[in-house]
Amino acid sequence: MPEAPFDLSARVVIVTGGGTGIGAEAARVLARHGAHTVLTSRTRENLESVAAEIERDTGRRSLPIAADLRDEAQVVAMVEETARVFGRIDVLVNNAGGTRMQPLEHTPTRAWDGAFNLNLRAPYFCVREAGRHMVERRSGAIINISSGAGVTGVKGGAPYSAAKAGLQMFTRVTAAEWGRFGIRSNCLAVGAIASENPLRAWQAAGLDLDELGRGSALGRVGTPADVAYPILFLASDAACYINGVTIEVNGGAALGGIALED
Repeated sequence: MPEAPFDLSARVVIVTGGGTGIGAEAARVLARHGAHTVLTSRTRENLESVAAEIERDTGRRSLPIAADLRDEAQVVAMVEETARVFGRIDVLVNNAGGTRMQPLEHTPTRAWDGAFNLNLRAPYFCVREAGRHMVERRSGAIINISSGAGVTGVKGGAPYSAAKAGLQMFTRVTAAEWGRFGIRSNCLAVGAIASENPLRAWQAAGLDLDELGRGSALGRVGTPADVAYPILFLASDAACYINGVTIEVNGGAALGGIALED
């Protein structure tokens, strides 16, 4: 174990969905610990804003690359550009994802396919392409961002739940196959996180944040920073013997039973 296990100096990290929410905050945290970051999503404006902020505040390089990760060719090009600019890829954070909630009986095939394309197929593309470079270097860390929906399921989110469960098993098999190359693959199953996109969805649905928060033992919804630091841990040498696991980041389960007084 090195003296500074959280030091990511000179390492290159790809963060998908890096223009907003968990991805943007993770990129900030990783850069503050020395990493150069590559931010990718479909919206270049968001990426450029976060990248400029990171470079200004940390002095680390941050490269925005706009790409639709559901398109195999665009993922290949994004990874090739990363390797061309930096000469290495040390960490991949597969954060991009999402869904639209609807009852199963009203879920058309295109919605099912869309959930799998974004939440499982796109991470597969990224792992496969970035993994080529990690295998060659005999080192690397992959952090896939799943959801509590992939652990327990959620009504109204059958395709999303199934895709996120698949991502968790994909994580485990990647770890088993690539551990011999010094590559660690782990997963975070996050709970209710109040980042930009979920907040808009919750507001549109008329959901109350306090009510949502009561679903966790800590009695609050999470923030992007609550996920960014576990990402830092899994990306760092502090987690050098953790491989193939899914860690729940959700504030803990608020179990049923008798009411407890303060």
